[in-house]
Amino acid sequence: MTKKGFIFDLDGVIVDTAKYHFLAWKKLAHSIGVDFTEEQNEQLKGVSRVRSLEKILEWGNKTLSEDEFMKLMGLKNDDYLSFINNMGTSEILPDVTKTLDYLVEKKQAIALGSASKNATPILRKVELLDRFAAIVDGNDVSKAKPDPEVFLIGAKLLNINPEDCIVFEDSVAGVQAANAAHMIAIGIGEAHVLHEADYVFKDFTEMSQAFLEDLISGKINK
Repeated sequence: MTKKGFIFDLDGVIVDTAKYHFLAWKKLAHSIGVDFTEEQNEQLKGVSRVRSLEKILEWGNKTLSEDEFMKLMGLKNDDYLSFINNMGTSEILPDVTKTLDYLVEKKQAIALGSASKNATPILRKVELLDRFAAIVDGNDVSKAKPDPEVFLIGAKLLNINPEDCIVFEDSVAGVQAANAAHMIAIGIGEAHVLHEADYVFKDFTEMSQAFLEDLISGKINK
């Protein structure tokens, strides 16, 4: 049987943890007297924690000492971790488990390729950790997406050539990283946003078993 590498992003693909980042940043912003909206939160997606706090300070026209800055970053992460600590299987996005189980059944190689530094505990909380042969997260990479580093490391750990890998991504930067790695890029989200992907589905409920079979057999390629 053909063996392909299937690499999944975490946030927005497997689970939606963006809402917890929003709540944690909102709490932090309010603690220093800065208003924080969902529109502003959109601008922090895919942005490092340091840069995110810098942007919040700019929006509120505030300055902090280096010690206060580091303390607030730590508090934000503690708040975020307390939110994800209560996650369960109900937070897995529609048909993700069904898709993973089908790929496991077909003996395909599955990896996670995420910027999150909390990927392993999140997968453990939602009881999906055992589906992944390799985990590459924010602790393992030095270059952020759209650099392909995270996906190339994933392919290497799976022992699969990059051109035999398929990436599931919900962000423009992630799709660009998959393209740069010469992998099939499958967007999960809105087609007009993820138009650089090879294929786009609103979510996994739209993805047929026949489509997955064509990916495995190589009928669909870059």
